[in-house]
Order: sequence, then structure tokens, then C-alpha cells
Amino acid sequence: MRKSIIAGNWKMNKTLQEGISFVKELESKLKNKNVNCDVIVCVPFIHLVSIYEIIDTKIIKLGAQNNADNSYGAYTGEISAAMIASTGAKYVILGHSERRVFYKETNLSLKKKVELALKNNLIPIFCIGESLEERKSAKQNMVIETQMKDSLFSISANDFEKIILAYEPVWAIGTGETATSNQIQDMHTFIRKIIVNKYGQAVANKTSILYGGSCNENNAKEIFANSNVDGGLIGGASLKIDTFLQIIETF
Repeated sequence: MRKSIIAGNWKMNKTLQEGISFVKELESKLKNKNVNCDVIVCVPFIHLVSIYEIIDTKIIKLGAQNNADNSYGAYTGEISAAMIASTGAKYVILGHSERRVFYKETNLSLKKKVELALKNNLIPIFCIGESLEERKSAKQNMVIETQMKDSLFSISANDFEKIILAYEPVWAIGTGETATSNQIQDMHTFIRKIIVNKYGQAVANKTSILYGGSCNENNAKEIFANSNVDGGLIGGASLKIDTFLQIIETF
């Protein structure tokens, strides 16, 4: 069965001290709740070790926001998958639209990142999504399928089962815009069909597909009611305890 997942992406927010304070409070509040989903926080690199040392990973799971497309070497400023794994983190966001746009990440470079993450026993939260121009041109299905084929379809079915997908319409990130319930359901259904065609129904049934386009405490319940939506990759709403908790509590 597919897992229900709420993953918070802090992006470039929170000092180390603020991050530690946040997860302590979050864990304290989650301890007394029957949470029916996995809760993941994906934090800046410098937070990983300190946060891992204080959390109960049965309550909160830890992830990074990127890993390099090389194993090691003269790549100043880069962080390898092995380095992330050595902190105790188990998850890593790859292919986020901000990295595709601002840092020119390509499907090929992301293919390398996925393979290195898996090699180091990290679980990729792999982001896919179309721009507003691509949506208006009715190219969204082609874009999504190409992103998946070029970056993910070289891996085995066993490895693909470890992947978490996150559909994030680029036009709905940080804009306050959200795809309609029908648009979300249609795309998540299409994504699952792509998986069926490549890896079969059994693998598709195990793959969690999250929604990641301006999901917040006000629209989460409606979004998660869609049968092919297994949770959310949450940006701004994951930075405050009360809003993040409200989203988690929808499960």
C-alpha cells in the first residue's frame, strides 16, 4: 500500500537555532496525536546533524534539499549523497522547480543525482512539474513524462519503489495559485499511468505521489481527498508549527 506523507521543505529559511527549536516543539505536539502519515522535514544542510541528534525518527523523519551529481572531488560548495547519509538523514528532495530554474538543473544531471542518492540509501523525493507556458500550451503531460523518463527510468523496478514523487505545477509555487482539484487529480492519475506502463501496476500501487503547489492548511483537506494524491510537499506552510500541524492533521 502507498504511504501517506507530509514533507516540509524549509528551503533557505531558519537559522540552526530556530530549526532546533521548531523540531523540538513539533515533536512534542506530535507525540500526543494519532498521526496517520509519515512526517518529514527537509532542512538546510547545516541543520542535518544537530536536528538528527535530537529527534525521535519514529515521529519526525529527516531529509535534505539536494545532493550533488558527483560522488566526491573538487566541487567547491557541493554536498554529496554520501555526506548527507552520514548525518543520519534518510530523504533528499531532488529536481525541485527552483533548482531546475535558478540553478539550471537538467534531466540528465538529476538522473545522476537520483542514482547517487539511491546508491547511498537515501530516498529521493523527486519533483516534476510544468511551467505556466507549458500548461497554457497543453504540453504538461509531455513535460511530466519526459522528466520521468529521462531522470528515473534507467533504474530498476526495485529501486523505483523507493522513490517518492512530488507533482509541483511551477505556476502554483509561491504565487498563491493552486491547481484545481480536477487538475491535480488528472495529473496524479496520469503520473500513475506512466508508472504502470513502465514498471507495472504493482509498483504503481506502492508509489506515493505528493502534491507540491502552494498546499496549505486551508486547501490541504480538499487536495488530499483526491484518490491519487498521497500527501504533500509543503513549502511556506511548513515553516510555522500551527499551519504545518493543521496539514498533518488532515490525515
